[in-house]
Amino acid sequence: MIWLQNVGKSFGERVLLKNATLMIDKNDRIGLVGANGAGKSTLLALIMGREVADSGQVHVAKGVTFGYLPQEVIPVEQRTVLQEALLVSAERDHLLAERRRIEGQLADLSRSDERAQKQLLRQYGDIQHRLDLIASDDLEPRAKAILAGLGFHTNDFDRPLSQFSGGWVMRAVLARLLVSRPDFLLLDEPTNHLDLEALGWFQDYLRSYAGGLLVVSHDREFLNSTVTSIVELRHGQLTRYAGNYEDYVRQRDARLELLESAQKNQQRKIAQVERFIERFRAKATKARQVQSRIKMLQKIERIELPDLEPTVHFHFPQPEKSGKIVVELVNVHKSYGAKRVYEDLTLQLERGEKIALVGPNGAGKSTLLKLMAGVVPFERGERRLGRDVRCAYYTQFRHEMLDLNKTVLEEAMSTTRNHPEVYVRTVLGAFLFHGDDVFKPVSVLSGGEKSRLALVKILLDPPNLLLMDEPTIHLDLDSIDALIEALNQFTGTLVMISHDVFFIRHVAEKIIRVEQGRLTVYPGDYDYYQWRRSQETSSPQATVAEPAESATNRHARQEQKRREAQQRNEQYRRQKQLRDELAEVEQQLAKMQHRHEELSNLLQSPDTYKNGANVAELTRQFSLIEATIEQLNQRWEELALQFEAMQANNTGD
Repeated sequence: MIWLQNVGKSFGERVLLKNATLMIDKNDRIGLVGANGAGKSTLLALIMGREVADSGQVHVAKGVTFGYLPQEVIPVEQRTVLQEALLVSAERDHLLAERRRIEGQLADLSRSDERAQKQLLRQYGDIQHRLDLIASDDLEPRAKAILAGLGFHTNDFDRPLSQFSGGWVMRAVLARLLVSRPDFLLLDEPTNHLDLEALGWFQDYLRSYAGGLLVVSHDREFLNSTVTSIVELRHGQLTRYAGNYEDYVRQRDARLELLESAQKNQQRKIAQVERFIERFRAKATKARQVQSRIKMLQKIERIELPDLEPTVHFHFPQPEKSGKIVVELVNVHKSYGAKRVYEDLTLQLERGEKIALVGPNGAGKSTLLKLMAGVVPFERGERRLGRDVRCAYYTQFRHEMLDLNKTVLEEAMSTTRNHPEVYVRTVLGAFLFHGDDVFKPVSVLSGGEKSRLALVKILLDPPNLLLMDEPTIHLDLDSIDALIEALNQFTGTLVMISHDVFFIRHVAEKIIRVEQGRLTVYPGDYDYYQWRRSQETSSPQATVAEPAESATNRHARQEQKRREAQQRNEQYRRQKQLRDELAEVEQQLAKMQHRHEELSNLLQSPDTYKNGANVAELTRQFSLIEATIEQLNQRWEELALQFEAMQANNTGD
């Protein structure tokens, strides 16, 4: 369906793709991963035809329909939410008109013109196939169901999109793509715009989606639940791995380990040969062997380890100790116009807590975070900060934390601590702002760079109350790992909002659910919260307490994970055995084919017969080697089929 053949793409001196090759089938479900700026969005644009390759070719099968969701906000016309989702109806009307046109041409066409008739019938078939997907009678009900799944309320359907934020506009555009049922979905960071409830619905939808999928995402849980292979974009090359993100990490690490081992073995052999050359270079009796080994060294293709991408490594300076009570909201009333968000809201946070706020979109999570931060006014009540509390608010709109008119260095220097420039540049370097990067205007930074600079500002003026709204947006997976590690070591108080389940699971120790202006506290991690919610949903009248057997359940889950890990290890061990045997057979084949070529040349040379060589013996050896090559080829095919079958079983195909 899609074939990238030796594709190259650069912007100035920056090479994004170099002889990159990838085959994508119509039913593939691929996660595209790589560092920020590696070229993932550019790859999607090349497939869509919005960018042109500098070299190589991008082939897309004729008639393939795409649903493309870019990372940035899309400008929209004056349409309502439902009209946006139903834009596919305009395509339907166009296709119906085209079908009528072709029917008229077929009726007027002479029967003798078979070539034109076949071409029109092919066009007619393509149009009919597309109409079968989108022209069903349930188009509007389906659009409304998808909009509801993505978090829109019924009274939102007839509201103009201009009244919604960029994130909600992207949800409406995503709804249009899902309603249109394209052959292939190309999604660039789709989870950035979804809360946990909408994300859960979207994952379930994609699991049953009939078309293909190529998605760029930094959300591990999302990739694990929706894709069956991972394509890594690193140093301009595309490498494909079978399985979900966890499988990819395991295979990538194993591949690197094998490569390191092979490089060490090669270097050891090269060192032995070099010692032989050095030892016997001056001996005339060894001249032939020395020259042979010199030529051998020149022919060796040296094993090179891949260069590691630069990654962020940091920790928060441990803040000064605050009072036990960090922040209190007492009887707070907060409204936006006629909409009452909170009434008599009371909340108290204690030192050292790590809390995640969860709940449906629009429930007031961001408003609650802003109330704690003191960045929005409220009508009634009181906000109290504890003793020696220093608060930092990391908003999801990073530009609000930054002065876009300053350079990176000027913005980092603008904290109240008055750090020396050398220290500030050291911290910036840890966040991948090297050399002249520090003189770039903040306005030209990418989303990931703005996120890293906002973190730098927090590090240079460390708080003991850290409030973070969607901290993982625009960060690549390695940066998210670094942030998780830093937050786990942070001794202050943390309150965060995130749609990244992996991030919440590895950081939060308490969950607060926000819904309809009410707060429900769950004194445990995210898995505990999910268990409690399932209990409440199944028996809403019951007073649910944590059961005595919860430790047993936890042990059972751990035992299940251990068994699954053993199965994965066993699969990997069997795959490694097959790979090793395949490599051994290939080496034997190479030797036999080389000897086969030598004997063939000898038997074809007139000199062989002039010099009285034992032609009968040469012929016998030639026949034996031909038979051996045939056996080795058969064995190679058997092993290759076994290996492919094992990979297919591992990916669930």
